[in-house]
Amino acid sequence: QLVYPYDFRLTEKEKTSICYLSFPDSYSGGLGDTQFSFRLRQSGGQRTTHYEDDGEYNREAPLTLQRESAHYFGYVYFRQVKDSSMKRGYFQKSLVLVSRLPYVNLFQSLLQLIAPEYFDKLEPCLEAVCNEIDQWPPPVPGQTLNLPVMGVVIQVRIPSRVDKPGSSPVKQFNQENLLPAPLVLPSIHELDLFRCFQPVLIHIQMLWELMLLGEPVVVMAPSPTVSSEMVLALTSCLAPLRYCCDYRPYFTIHDSEFKEYTTRTQAPPNIVVGVTNPFFIKTLQHWPHILRVGELRMSGDLPKQVKVKKLAKLKTLDTKPGIYTSYKTFLHKDKTLIKRLLKGIQRKRPSEVQSALLRRHLLELTQSFIIPLEHYIASLMPLQRAITPWKNPPQIRPFRQEDFMKTLEHAGPQLTCVLKGDWLGLYRRFFKSPNFDGWYRQRHKEMTQKLEALHLEAICEANIVAWMKDKSEVEIVDLVLKLREKLVRARCQHLPVKEETLQRVGLYIETIIGSLPEDLQAVLHHH
Repeated sequence: QLVYPYDFRLTEKEKTSICYLSFPDSYSGGLGDTQFSFRLRQSGGQRTTHYEDDGEYNREAPLTLQRESAHYFGYVYFRQVKDSSMKRGYFQKSLVLVSRLPYVNLFQSLLQLIAPEYFDKLEPCLEAVCNEIDQWPPPVPGQTLNLPVMGVVIQVRIPSRVDKPGSSPVKQFNQENLLPAPLVLPSIHELDLFRCFQPVLIHIQMLWELMLLGEPVVVMAPSPTVSSEMVLALTSCLAPLRYCCDYRPYFTIHDSEFKEYTTRTQAPPNIVVGVTNPFFIKTLQHWPHILRVGELRMSGDLPKQVKVKKLAKLKTLDTKPGIYTSYKTFLHKDKTLIKRLLKGIQRKRPSEVQSALLRRHLLELTQSFIIPLEHYIASLMPLQRAITPWKNPPQIRPFRQEDFMKTLEHAGPQLTCVLKGDWLGLYRRFFKSPNFDGWYRQRHKEMTQKLEALHLEAICEANIVAWMKDKSEVEIVDLVLKLREKLVRARCQHLPVKEETLQRVGLYIETIIGSLPEDLQAVLHHH
């Protein structure tokens, strides 16, 4: 009906997809307001964004909060109320916020403020809100922002890559006598994991493994809210490791990827997809792991836990809640976690305390798994003394899976994790997953940049005049061109090099050029 700001360009395909994803696609008798999220593949070529320098934000943000380049997130506020003046007897409308940032808490909180006003006052409301949002500072990792909108100030901290994993966000903010007192969001993106995972708490281990290995998973839920929260909770449980596969918090039969995901001619893709339409039970029953959750039910104090069932038991339409899979976990269940959560339920501990327990458990599990990999990959870096100024830096040695496996005997996960099980088998499967590929590429890129930086430092420390003594003009010109290229690369890629090092290399280049005959100097300066 309306896109605001007006100059925001969406392709027709994107508009259609956004429309379908903005409404519950199965009959929901529920009246009132609901909120959920979706993620949408961008169609049509790359568009320049308002933020030309995604680079700077993405370098400083945690990998899990980087701005997406090929997907949009949609944050939806849907209202359904009885209204006899409407043809269907209902007023049904959605306000959707579209962003490349995965800040689910911030944007859903923002919608809670804006949407009720919007349904009342329509376009003028959006215009006023957009004018305020235009004044917001860009998100800078590590900073606490005060974001004024509609008479409220939302206060939130943007996480940074240098934050210690598992550290809780700073509780007391500098209030600076803000009046009215700000609406403080404890986290910009973290969901209430305990609430999201209630029906599957005893299967956390299995779900963590499925995510780690990038297995295809379908979440079948009674509503887009449950579906999108469960998918986002699942994809977040590997932090600080980045989940590198595709995921769709809410997916409908109208989606342009519907054919691609439901085809039986090839294996299901590495993706977690959340659906609500019962029709999917039929079209996705060949997927290897299907998590069916119902509306939340309590049995005594404990949320009713779903059971693991055989895929053959997947009955069309009246499927009972459960995890339908033949997957056997590599690691044994962690009984202590379940006991601690149970104790928390009995003592009526607040949900955020239970969530913190859960998040800490998942973090420790991920770190136990990843630390041996980090140690091994660090050992592939050439020794510092092998980096000499006048030779190209040595190569990073190749990652050999068997060599890595050998390191596990004395330095494996058992050092930091009490869980027993087939860790070796888990690593072998992990090597085949997109998450290993993503992790390895990221580390390799960081190490390559570190090598470049160390090489520049070595050049800085070298005695260039002594080197030039017995060199021909050709060799010297060659060095100038190489050094220049290195400088340009260091600046473009923002290598981890001190500014003074770069300036010294610049001076070196000038010194070398100055020692050459004038005709060559002119050519090089012209370059």
